Amino acid sequence: MGKPEQIDPADWVDRYGDYLFRYAMLRLRDRSAAEDLVQETFLAALRDRGAFSGKSAEATWLVGILKHKIADHFRRQSREVSLGEDDPPDPAGESVFDASGHWTAGPADWGANPEDLFRQKEFLDQLAECLSDLSPNHANAFTLREIEGLGTGEICKVLDVRETNLWVILHRARMLLRRCLEARWFAKRTGKGS
Repeated sequence: MGKPEQIDPADWVDRYGDYLFRYAMLRLRDRSAAEDLVQETFLAALRDRGAFSGKSAEATWLVGILKHKIADHFRRQSREVSLGEDDPPDPAGESVFDASGHWTAGPADWGANPEDLFRQKEFLDQLAECLSDLSPNHANAFTLREIEGLGTGEICKVLDVRETNLWVILHRARMLLRRCLEARWFAKRTGKGS
């Protein structure tokens, strides 16, 4: 098995720019920040080009650099805003569980396999919209856990939170995203929404 093809750095933007930008946008939900981090990724790759070992595809190497840039962005952001400051309170009287801990009204039937949905551009656009409606802290925690696949310890270090606080943040983020997606995507797809 030979060494993967290396692209001339002058062609990186044309070859990988759109992909890296979409990757960053889904995670950051901020066009300006995504553009900046993709540019920083290309600069870092150009500067450290000799470190590319060829054990992976060049695109994979660039995504790895971008992942580190995104994690650094989340670290900076978490230092600027305390995680407790913008957490919305749980909606009064709108508990999804009864006194015995059972669903009062369970999640709607989404009628599709989540993996299949994640491949649909329209769904990803709606997910990005719903993520942008969350506080940065909820969105960052959810993104790091569910999209980046980081473990609890890593997320706690990036966001500078305790594990118990992270679980609360993730629970709230998931509940808010569920509500948003049910209203904006699934209800419309099944004809039950406006």
